[in-house]
This record gives sequence, C-alpha cells and structure tokens, in this order.
Amino acid sequence: MAVLLTAGAVALAGCGTAAPGPPPQVPSASVTAASPAGAQAGPAATTPATTPAATDPVAAPRKTLKLGAKGKAVTWVQRRLTELGYRPGRADGRYGGTTLAAVWAFQKVNGITPTSTIAKRTWDALESPKAPKVLVPRGRSTRAEVNLSKQIMVLYVGGKPALITHISSGSGVPYCETTVWQGKEQRFCGSATTPTGDYRTTWRTSGWHKSYLGELYNPIFFNGGIAFHGALSVPLHPASHGCVRLPMNVAEELPGKLGKGVPVHVRGRFRGL
Repeated sequence: MAVLLTAGAVALAGCGTAAPGPPPQVPSASVTAASPAGAQAGPAATTPATTPAATDPVAAPRKTLKLGAKGKAVTWVQRRLTELGYRPGRADGRYGGTTLAAVWAFQKVNGITPTSTIAKRTWDALESPKAPKVLVPRGRSTRAEVNLSKQIMVLYVGGKPALITHISSGSGVPYCETTVWQGKEQRFCGSATTPTGDYRTTWRTSGWHKSYLGELYNPIFFNGGIAFHGALSVPLHPASHGCVRLPMNVAEELPGKLGKGVPVHVRGRFRGL
C-alpha cells in the first residue's frame, strides 16, 4: 500500500484517480464501455489448467524470426496466437511491437524466458501450447486474473480464457513526484505496488485520462486508484506506479469485454522472469 514519505506530501495507492461518482470528462476515443451483460459474473466455475482442446495437428513454419521480420511465417504466428487467445494485432505479416507483446505473453505462459526471437522452443509450444495457470480454480466463470509472478493477465469468459496478455504492474519502488494538480503544485508519494487480493471492477472512462501521476488510456479501475490501462511503454519488468499496464491494442479491446462489477484476482510476486 502507499505510504507517506515526506512532510506535506499526499500518500497514494495506485496511479489513477478513484472516484465514487461519475468519472470526469476527458477526451473520448472510439472505444465504448462494456455492455451491462459483462457485469454479470455468473455462477462459480472450475477452470481446469489443461492444454487447449485437441484439433487437427498443427505444423509451425519453424523459421527463426526476429523483431522486424516480415512474411508468411509471421502471419502464421499472428493467426496462431489469436486462435489461442493472445492479441498480436492484425495478421499483416509484420513482426512489430504489438506482436512482440503477444509473443512475450505466450512464452511466459509456456515457461519460456521471454525474448523477441521466435525459435525452436517457441515453435514447439505453438504446436503444443499450455493453458495459463489458473489462479482461482473456483472463481466466477467471468473474471480477470492478474499473475504478478508471470506479469500476465487472463480474462476468463464462460470459464475459458478469452484474452491473455502481457502486463507491467507496480515497480515496488517508493517514489515522490511533484506535479500541478487541480490548479496547484502538489507533491505525491507512494510505494508503487499492485496489492494482491480480490477486487471488482468499478468505474472507467474512455480515451486518455489525466491523473496526478500521468495519463492512462481507457482505464478500468478495480482497487481504489489502481486500474487496468493502456500505456505506450509496457516493459518486461514491473514499471508502473501500481496500475496494471496493458499494450495499447489490448486496452482498446478490454472495455468491451470486461464489465462493471467483474471479479479481479491479483496473485503472486515478481521475482524475475
């Protein structure tokens, strides 16, 4: 939790602005809020941690790919990751940053040290993938699970993984920052942690939301000032003030899938990948 570090500073928990009432007016984007149906979590359900259901055998191209690669092998990876619940962006045959974040998420779920290079171990896993580890086996059928150890988030819908993504959570490094907020210069301090526990999604807003610690894209709050939100930087290590950073393309999609009042379970502790 946040702590008061210096005299006259405001102690914080999280990276956004929690509000019990309607959110402030901010520039809007084309993304709309989730439908009310998303708020209905449904009955408790056990989600087995098993490999996805067997289909026809998959044969990967097995061509070593590095960031910046182009071609049919990249398109194959993008389509395969999408099929498995990851979000590599459009299947355009270009291996860029959006696809890289999805590759990282896939590698982490499959016990592979995340890297930008797609080689034998990643090809093997793409042919025979593992499912994400279930953190709350008897959780609601619609829920979000944040794995701080792996730095991934899994959204379950109907008891099955519907979206799996790379994240960057709170850095754990104490901070104090001075900024102009609500018309005057203020100093904010905190511990930059993403607390573990069981929460529910609360309010949200569309587009870029200015908070006292920076700008959040399409934030969905679930624990006071802590939110899921898009960010231009989502590194492999925890780097936020406490929020759960998402790749921008995931932040575009998530509000349409994650409604209000949906359980959010945060587990684990980052010790390195």
